[in-house]
Amino acid sequence: MKPSTDRMLTRIKSIYLYIKEKGTVTTNELVEEFGTTKRTIQRDLNVLEYNDLVHSPSRGLWTAKKRDTNVS
Repeated sequence: MKPSTDRMLTRIKSIYLYIKEKGTVTTNELVEEFGTTKRTIQRDLNVLEYNDLVHSPSRGLWTAKKRDTNVS
């Protein structure tokens, strides 16, 4: 796996765990926490949403779906 892909997957997993721990977070909170651009966070959230792990109850807010997940 390319180093850039590995970094992306690690960041996405970290974002998911952060949302799961905090409950509801804003996109801007994720930008500040992970020190990346809003666009990068949005792409990562799109991956998580596509995989049915998070959803956005309203614009700019994100929550983890109530699911059993095995994060390795």
